[in-house]
Amino acid sequence: MTDADLRESLLHHLKYSLGKDPKHAKIYDWRMALSLAVRDRIVDPWFNATRATYAGQHKRVYYLSMEFLIGRLLEDAIVNLGLLERAQSIFEDLGIPLQAVVENEPDAALGNGGLGRLAACFLDSLSTLACPAHGYGIRYEHGLFRQRFVDGRQIEEPETWLSGTHAWEFERPEAAFEIGYGGSVVEAGDRAVWQPAERVIASAHDTPIIGWRGKWANTLRLWNAKPTRIFDLERFNRGEYAAAAEPEALARTISRVLYPDDTTDQGKTLRLKQEFFFTAASLRDVLRRFLTEYDDLRRLPSKVAIQLNDTHPSIAGPELVRLLHDEKGLEFEEAVDIARACLSYTNHTLLPEALERWSEGLMGSLLPRHLQLIERIDDLHARRNPSRKLSIIEHDHVKMGELSFIMAHNVNGVSELHTELMKETVFAELNRLHPERIVNETNGVTPRRWLLSCNPALSGLIDKTIGNDWVGHLDRLTELEPHIEDAGFRHEFAAAKKTNKTALAHFVRESEGIMIDPDAMFDIQIKRIHEYKRQHLNILETIALWRAMRDNPNADWTPRVKIFAGKAAPGYVFAKKIIHLINDVARVVNADPVTSKFLKVAYLPNYNVSLAEKLIPAADLSEQISTAGKEASGTGNMKFALNGALTIGTLDGANVEIREHVGPDNFFLFGMTAPEVVARRAVAEHARKAIEASPELAGAIADIEKGVFSAGEPGRYGDIVENLRWSDYFLVCSDFAAYYDKQREVDTAFKDEDAWMHMAALNTARTGWFSSDRTIRGYMNDIWSAQSVATD
Repeated sequence: MTDADLRESLLHHLKYSLGKDPKHAKIYDWRMALSLAVRDRIVDPWFNATRATYAGQHKRVYYLSMEFLIGRLLEDAIVNLGLLERAQSIFEDLGIPLQAVVENEPDAALGNGGLGRLAACFLDSLSTLACPAHGYGIRYEHGLFRQRFVDGRQIEEPETWLSGTHAWEFERPEAAFEIGYGGSVVEAGDRAVWQPAERVIASAHDTPIIGWRGKWANTLRLWNAKPTRIFDLERFNRGEYAAAAEPEALARTISRVLYPDDTTDQGKTLRLKQEFFFTAASLRDVLRRFLTEYDDLRRLPSKVAIQLNDTHPSIAGPELVRLLHDEKGLEFEEAVDIARACLSYTNHTLLPEALERWSEGLMGSLLPRHLQLIERIDDLHARRNPSRKLSIIEHDHVKMGELSFIMAHNVNGVSELHTELMKETVFAELNRLHPERIVNETNGVTPRRWLLSCNPALSGLIDKTIGNDWVGHLDRLTELEPHIEDAGFRHEFAAAKKTNKTALAHFVRESEGIMIDPDAMFDIQIKRIHEYKRQHLNILETIALWRAMRDNPNADWTPRVKIFAGKAAPGYVFAKKIIHLINDVARVVNADPVTSKFLKVAYLPNYNVSLAEKLIPAADLSEQISTAGKEASGTGNMKFALNGALTIGTLDGANVEIREHVGPDNFFLFGMTAPEVVARRAVAEHARKAIEASPELAGAIADIEKGVFSAGEPGRYGDIVENLRWSDYFLVCSDFAAYYDKQREVDTAFKDEDAWMHMAALNTARTGWFSSDRTIRGYMNDIWSAQSVATD
């Protein structure tokens, strides 16, 4: 494709798709026209991939996930198609900054954190590796929520990403399925017929996901909920206007919001409805596609691999059994075995409370046939494993983690440590019964978005140094190592980092009104807010550091900017208190004339992919400080290291493997190990003892308690103080002293810029193993038995 071809297509869409001429077009119009022109270039490889899959009768992978945090798609597509320089040239001629066009696109509000971003990275890698695949999820109208702060408190507002036209999707009205809820089950011999009382329509919207070099595209199919009867004209004509639109409103509720607050019975019902809605629609679509090619359902496992991303789609086990047994007539045990051979499950948590469970009452009222099938699956498992000491249904609740495990032929962890702990903790009994079932597939990230696109300063230096083959083969970053010993390379590496920090400083000044110095250390923690991720450990250390600076303002302090970002679930009161505390601390610290030249704190609102793309390339220090044994993997840790940030972290999740790869001298390790965490919890009054042993911690907690950061309301953070002094389940106090001391080592190390850049560059050079391409190859070989399809 030439510049002229792309320009012609751009202007064609501006005129005929947007109805604008160049003189009157706004940035939105140019963005839509460019998106449509680029999308045109994706359609051919997308169609060709579909034809090649059918022609070769290749096995397909189906990735079911409640989240796909895909972010903006325009720049991704331009980069993967190799059109970036052409697009830049065209818009330069038009006098329009391409970056302004790209940033006009809203982030797709389809996820929250690592789970959804991992799914998005996997889609990119599946297409890059030409593995036939579909992603399946929900087309959320309002996403999780848009976060803003009022007086430091988190306020949730609906996302509006679909208020305009979504340029990348194709609506598929022919791909629609009725999804039922409630009702009754009628027995017919050895079969049963489920007669739902409520039905909605799952309607498909397809987004093509193009891989690197533009040779292959897979499909992200998202389901939108619609009523079976859109509008009740009779009620409308009786003047019952709101009631007439009620069916549509109730159906749309299912696909409006990601993770509705489930602290109420209504919220729990909606969550389970959502999970069944997209899972059932996806499975019917899978079977429909399979039956267009084959007529023997016993071949299903050889042609279909279904990956469950966490427990949200775990109802897939009984639903697939229902389809095969009740609707297709297979014997029950055969249906179970076929379903298991198709299904595999990724576990993402070691927190027992995070493994979903639903009351039998809710499951029975909403999905009565599925509860019967779960009971039969449980009974079958008990008969086949007479020594077992657990069941799927316990204490009147259906345990979805156990159901997922029992109905999967493989269960994978997402880091070496997580996988081993999974065998020893949450699934110890099931691992005893099925020791071959659990495997490890350490997470990875796509280098296309998380280095090439988001960090052109560094990726340009890498290209100049070793060529650009690394984009598709990230392990080639090791070729940088000999160059790191050259002072000239380190100087250029430092310049790339400074460019990114200067850009972030400008963004923070413009968006938040906070002046930060690009020469200061940028110390960044960005992730969803949760007690085990320990943002409160970070802010406690910040308070302690501020106190030390006030006590000795003439010391040789290392200037530092503490940057936070992340959302708390609407019903997670403690996490929202942590956000409020951080913002209150920022208000006080940033206004302090004594310390403000050394220390600033910024909490950036509405964390999403686009904000991460600004923050990660600018980071000097990456905060990965979760309680050991609680983080499954993490992928932010990989992105930071890949972009030349040093990690301060515990031996948790993928931190263990990152430290192994980058070398212990290039990683700031602190804190207890997972076994030490267990032992420490058994110590009586461990929190009180840790506070008494650390004057810095005691002083920080005392300041919070006295109301230093909450003038006029000294009890504002009483629940945080109470938690720290007594229960402290996540051992913030017990790890504080080691964390504080390690941060002072970081201060000292940062003063030697050349030595720091040497360590930072080694992080980049040695993290090529953490590519999602490598992870997907592992799934293809170890779990899915799927093959790449040769492309010309």
